[in-house]
Amino acid sequence: MEATTRDLRLHTKEVLSATRRGEDVIITYRGKPTARLVPIQEEQKADRNPGFGMWADHQELGVDQQVRNLRKRRKFD
Repeated sequence: MEATTRDLRLHTKEVLSATRRGEDVIITYRGKPTARLVPIQEEQKADRNPGFGMWADHQELGVDQQVRNLRKRRKFD
């Protein structure tokens, strides 16, 4: 499917419906292809942010205490 930037602005729901059906949508600006909207694959939806759970291995102090330690004022001698 091909859509102009105006179509994208005025008919966003229809353009996104096309991607939900599995279509790639080429966005044109002044007649030139500018961007491509592609549907998200299922495996991409399940991916987690790599930063999620980064404190899981720090059992000696709770996360709250770790954050408090990071926020303490530094003492300059």
